[in-house]
Amino acid sequence: MDRGQLQRELKKKQPFQSLEQEAMLNLLRTNDQFQNRFGRLFKQFGLTPSQYNLLRILRGEGQPMPCLEIGERMIQVVPAMTGLVDRLESQQLVERKRCTEDRRVVYIEITKKALSLLKKLDRPVMDLHKQLIGHLSQTELKTLSRLLEKARGSLVPEAG
Repeated sequence: MDRGQLQRELKKKQPFQSLEQEAMLNLLRTNDQFQNRFGRLFKQFGLTPSQYNLLRILRGEGQPMPCLEIGERMIQVVPAMTGLVDRLESQQLVERKRCTEDRRVVYIEITKKALSLLKKLDRPVMDLHKQLIGHLSQTELKTLSRLLEKARGSLVPEAG
């Protein structure tokens, strides 16, 4: 990408104040565009990106999981996990189960209906991944992942 592309896209008159600012705004703009595309795909199946993410985590684990652990594995922080689970439960995509040893712990279990829905989404999700960044070489994809991980490595966990 040539250095002036984002500046032209944003119709920004002045150059960026720093390379860090330009890189960060490139990252945010790209994320926004990708999120919009995935959001439209999930909406066709009656889901939000966060709902899809939660169901994907449950399917990958293969067994009921504590609500708090699901929250820790989410790609994006969800401030109201209870509300997210409520909506999925109302769609019969998950079920809540209280832990018998500790009633404060709530396990979330994926339903057959949700597994079927995820199966229908698997191909369109993979196709969208390829459509959005499939034009990058394997080396570029590995470099991109490594650089993003390196950028996240500087983050100090926020106090909860």
